Amino acid sequence: MAVLSWKEICLLTALVVGCYWNSLLCGFVFDDVSAILDNKDLRPSTPIQNLFLNDFWGTPMSEERSHKSYRPLTVLTFRLNYLLSELSPASYHLLNVLLHAAVCVLFLRFCRLLLDRTTSVVAALLFAVHPIHTEAVTGVVGRAELLSSIFLLAAFLTYTKSKGTDHSIGSISEEQAGKVQVWTPIVLTVFLVAVATLCKEQGITVIGICCVYEVFVAQGFTLPMLIDTVGQVVRGKDGFPYTVLQTLLKLVVLVISTLLLVIVRVQVIQSQLPVFTRFDNPAAVSSTPARQLTFNYLLPVNGWLLLNPSELCCDWTMGTIPLIESVLDPRNLATLAFYMLLGLLAYHSLRHGHSSAKTVVMALSLIVLPFIPASNLFFPVGFVVAERVLYVPSMGFCVLVAHGFKTLTLRWGLKKISWFFMGVLLMTHAVKTFNRTWDWESEYTLFTSALKVNKNNAKLWNNVGHALENQHSYERALRYFLQATRVQPDDIGAHMNVGRTYKNLNRSKEAEEAYVVAKSLMPQIIPGKKYATRVAPNHLNVYINLANLIRANDSRLEEADQLYRQAISMRPDFKQAYISRGELLLKMNKPNEARDAYLRALELDRTNADLWYNLAIVNIEMKEPSEALRNFNRALDLNPRHKLALFNSALLMQESGEAKFRPEANRRFLTYVKEEPDDANGYFNLGMLAMDANENEAAERWMRQAIRLQPGFRSALFNLALLFSQAQRELDALPVLDELLRHHPEHVKGLILKGDILMNHRKDTQGARACFQRILRTDPGNVQAKHNLCVVYFEERDLPRAERCLEETLAMAPNEEYIRRHLAIVRGKMAAMSTAGQPLVPAEGADLPEKQQQQHHQHQQQQDGHGKGEEEDEKWRAAAEAGTREGAGNEKNLRKSSPAESSGGLGKGQAKRLDAGQRDKRTKSKSTKEIKDIEKKREAALKRLEEIERILSSD
Repeated sequence: MAVLSWKEICLLTALVVGCYWNSLLCGFVFDDVSAILDNKDLRPSTPIQNLFLNDFWGTPMSEERSHKSYRPLTVLTFRLNYLLSELSPASYHLLNVLLHAAVCVLFLRFCRLLLDRTTSVVAALLFAVHPIHTEAVTGVVGRAELLSSIFLLAAFLTYTKSKGTDHSIGSISEEQAGKVQVWTPIVLTVFLVAVATLCKEQGITVIGICCVYEVFVAQGFTLPMLIDTVGQVVRGKDGFPYTVLQTLLKLVVLVISTLLLVIVRVQVIQSQLPVFTRFDNPAAVSSTPARQLTFNYLLPVNGWLLLNPSELCCDWTMGTIPLIESVLDPRNLATLAFYMLLGLLAYHSLRHGHSSAKTVVMALSLIVLPFIPASNLFFPVGFVVAERVLYVPSMGFCVLVAHGFKTLTLRWGLKKISWFFMGVLLMTHAVKTFNRTWDWESEYTLFTSALKVNKNNAKLWNNVGHALENQHSYERALRYFLQATRVQPDDIGAHMNVGRTYKNLNRSKEAEEAYVVAKSLMPQIIPGKKYATRVAPNHLNVYINLANLIRANDSRLEEADQLYRQAISMRPDFKQAYISRGELLLKMNKPNEARDAYLRALELDRTNADLWYNLAIVNIEMKEPSEALRNFNRALDLNPRHKLALFNSALLMQESGEAKFRPEANRRFLTYVKEEPDDANGYFNLGMLAMDANENEAAERWMRQAIRLQPGFRSALFNLALLFSQAQRELDALPVLDELLRHHPEHVKGLILKGDILMNHRKDTQGARACFQRILRTDPGNVQAKHNLCVVYFEERDLPRAERCLEETLAMAPNEEYIRRHLAIVRGKMAAMSTAGQPLVPAEGADLPEKQQQQHHQHQQQQDGHGKGEEEDEKWRAAAEAGTREGAGNEKNLRKSSPAESSGGLGKGQAKRLDAGQRDKRTKSKSTKEIKDIEKKREAALKRLEEIERILSSD
């Protein structure tokens, strides 16, 4: 075997990079979404052992909905990509390109076993640029083919070294070194086969290729020789020749190893085949002879794609290739011609022992054996045709083409013409590959390019609709979804897509009609038969989607619950039905039943962080904060970056009021804002925590960040103003309150606080009166605003008006003792002034600010008969100042659910307010420092002041 030169390696690598460099500009499309974006096994938070328990898509192998594709080593490379660049597509595509270059180099070494240097380079160049490989190289999920091919070729090349110079495996008399030379490569081959199989299932087929190589190439048998040898043994004329026994020993080792790998593989999938629908592979559920005729016809279809890759399509399912239901179908001629050609090649190559025959035998084995698992001939697979599964078979095809090129060049004297056509072939294939790679730039470009090739596949119409839906182009998406229902009227998923799109367009009636149509297409339950074997599990989401739609109407909650129960009756292990039903039961004010639903879902999946989160929400509804916090923590144990669990657990700690929780609450809010840097709610709650800890500078910084991200953020603006007020920066609070009232003109607490500042610090009783009157125009029953308006009248020395105002206030709140006392104070003052002959209403132009200024100094000399009244003024002013903090943490308290609203089991989480209606109920009395300041000034009025503050601070 000739050693590869650096020039050859560089040539192949440069050609691969030239054809596929634009794949680095492509995103995650088609199956990449499920395998990369939605696969939790890539995340560092997922235990590494989960890769060996779940399938390629991150679904536990034990679940019936699992695809049963066991490729943990491929997923491990995805995880390494995630560690390097998280979800940046370029790094994933770059590694695929490099792996394809490595396969090309190994394939060149393989070709050197069968072809001369020039011909082997031609075969490798053709393999490097063949357009059929675009899906395997540009599609990130195609890495399974790339990795499996690397180890498949490595296993084969290693096996070729397991022989002595005479092609025997030696004898007992040989030196130990000779035995090592033979058996070490065989052991290493078995190991590499196992690794190839853990990358993709077809890797195990290399054992068959090794057997063909051993019999027909290494040992030089032809089919007549083999038949003659076996015939002699059967007739008893002679025993097995010694060389045959040696060969059998090696083959037995390989076969036993293969059987062990198969047994392990069957155990991994728990002896269950995956569930596919007739939409995935229509022929798989067809009757005889349509099933057999169609599956056999798929062989020449795949052969034609290798020979003429001009019309490539990313999806060949559903109606792409119509069923062959009769032997009279003319397409059967293609099947017959394919088998005749394959048979002739096999017959002539197996009858002769020259090098050309050996080359053809190995090429055929490389075409046929790796394709068997995807051929549908022995067991159904989830596709009709898939271009990426032709990656390894194309190696054999390239060897055949290169061998034919050599024959034309040497035997028939067509060297120049042969080189010309080979150059044209390589160039056109390279250009086609480069252009085809651009199709994988986005899902929209990929599926629209597929529709140019095939318009009879409803799945393609659906996928274009999904791409447009992701761009929020719902009207255009709807047209594609409706076309999918016309192409395939019985496609349940298409009708579900139509329903979901109508819902996004707020056309609930049409959405319900579409869901009802989809539901009518579901097969009915047949007693004694297992439902899941006759329909894809994700189609059961039609019940979830329909229930989610109608439960928006409070009068149809029971109807929605009936749909959830129907889904559960069909599949008792249908986790999403329990999750959605739990949300509904919580809405129906049945928290105990909701908890039971979530606990049942947790029995099915205890590793689902969303379920623990939802259970915590139920605990909050049931007034069980300690249990809620434990369940939030369980969710975070499973997913430390679970954003809603971070936020709401921190909020729960903050609302507890316990200082011991503040550091952890602060840490979780900080983690949350790292995950959601544009969410103002996170910064707002950090500001609230800082206010609790009397860290005013930090609180101001966080509040301003929240307002920057969300101008007009009501609670942040109010609490920032309140922060300034409590820090005796009342004049700084006024611009903030003006901004608050510009966005929320009727904000009651903002108006009260502004009125307080205007009255007590700006001496602007008219502005204060306007604030309180604005409140009363929209809420005439607001006792606090009415009372503070009375204070304004008192400050303006309009005692009769203050008296009438307090009488009206007392009528509104007859049980409030402080109002009664204040009314008595006014009447007493009025009586004293009447006795002294003073006017009860101030003269026009009286200097009220001078009087109000006097009321702020305890040691100023008081006039006879007025001292007590002025002391009461101070009490009233303190009552007007009473401020309450406003919280908005509940604005982010959303329930996170597993997907329900989608055609394929995937969709958006449902939202639920944690404490709806509580937004303005987070209150806080004045700080101890403020109360001590008041004590120093007005010790005699302290008891009554605290009582007034307590009343006015509550909602």
